[in-house]
Amino acid sequence: MNPYLGEFLGTLLLILLGEGVVAGVVLKGTKSENAGWLTICVAWGLAVAFGIYAVGEYSGAHLNPAITIALAAAGDFEWSRVAGYCLAQVSGAFTGAVLVWLFYFPHWKATSDAAAKLAVFSTAPAIRHTVSNVLSELIATAILVFAILFIGVNEFTQGLKPLVVGLLIVSIGLSLGGTTGFAINPARDLGPRIAHAILPVAGKGSSDWGYAWIPVAGPVAGGILGAVLFKLIY
Repeated sequence: MNPYLGEFLGTLLLILLGEGVVAGVVLKGTKSENAGWLTICVAWGLAVAFGIYAVGEYSGAHLNPAITIALAAAGDFEWSRVAGYCLAQVSGAFTGAVLVWLFYFPHWKATSDAAAKLAVFSTAPAIRHTVSNVLSELIATAILVFAILFIGVNEFTQGLKPLVVGLLIVSIGLSLGGTTGFAINPARDLGPRIAHAILPVAGKGSSDWGYAWIPVAGPVAGGILGAVLFKLIY
């Protein structure tokens, strides 16, 4: 499989499963309505794990521009491939969000809360405070990249690493996700936010573009920081 196609498909699967659980929890009339934050965090962790299982052999399963850019900054990935990987990831995330919209089609009209509908597609802060919100995304993504790089140098039973990374996502979500919803991935937020803006989602409100730069810039900066710290220590 072409590695760019791998990143597209892997990120599509990540978003379909990850944003699918958010839709199930926040939209009205679903079987999983109000299932809670733990359900969301566990499902996102599993979504990451299965995205890695799906395409790791073909592309390395970055599934996240912050990881791609961090690896390039650390000298572990070719800069010439960064733009293509990031484009594939954002495109996959956009397509995954479109599928979530189609999957839950009657529930958008049944839900009156426009903010809840946006939450299916993209993140938003619990308390809007620019510096704190950027720091939340920066620190959480630095931990993500730092931990993934250390996971990579440890020996595990064959096939176990994706599950370990999935558990890392669950841990970050439970411990560090309460402030901004732990985007920790520019594609995860930007692609679906574009989908929200374009799609005829019943009763949707603003796509909140004023906030949209934070889950892009924060994770990119945090990813680079995590990779640099790893290189200094290891």
